[in-house]
Amino acid sequence: MCGRFASFRQAQELADAFDVDEVTEAARAVLPSYNVAPTQPVRIVLDRAGTAGAPPHREMHAARWGLVPAWATDLRVGYKMINARRESLDDRPAFRVSLQRRRCVVPADGYYEWQRRGGAKTPYFIHGAAAAPIAFAGLYAFWRDPERADDDPARWVLSTTIVTTAAVAELAGLHDRVPVVLDAAERERWLDPGLTGTADALRVLDGVEPHLVFHRVSDRVNRVAEDEPGLIAPA
Repeated sequence: MCGRFASFRQAQELADAFDVDEVTEAARAVLPSYNVAPTQPVRIVLDRAGTAGAPPHREMHAARWGLVPAWATDLRVGYKMINARRESLDDRPAFRVSLQRRRCVVPADGYYEWQRRGGAKTPYFIHGAAAAPIAFAGLYAFWRDPERADDDPARWVLSTTIVTTAAVAELAGLHDRVPVVLDAAERERWLDPGLTGTADALRVLDGVEPHLVFHRVSDRVNRVAEDEPGLIAPA
């Protein structure tokens, strides 16, 4: 699973890395963090279909981490949907529509996982082998807040979830689940608005083999209030 991650680059650096055409003001306002937690705002990158044969328009938005489906009665549903299992994306109503036409990537610098041994949990920071940011496969949704007026700009809540899959090789020694990390080619296919079949979208995720490395870090990361560069330093 992925319950905490780091995303400490500025919006423009991410826009350059992911070939983004437009960065919203809300995305620029998201603060860099070494300890992103559920329900906090995160940046997502998505493609909107172009008009009259124009190429897709790539945008960066701010989204609440924890997907809130359109049919949800309140935001608390999102607490249970920070992750979406690849194996059930096409089965769960909460994810099926988004899989078809609301796919995104969540830029990150790495994520944290806790290895359980006996009664102890040891945190590790997992990140790309290169210096570039990594891209989690994600889904997004829009939810209409019924308590806000029709003219309230905050009436629509954009939320996101991170897709996970079974861990393999060394990462399986830390946890049985990992976020799906896409390379550049996989990212382009995942974001393609012309890809509307759920089976085709799922095939993009098959065979993904991210090149990740990891090291032990301080258990200070357990506390959400902790947020500084030392959290990702080897312990």
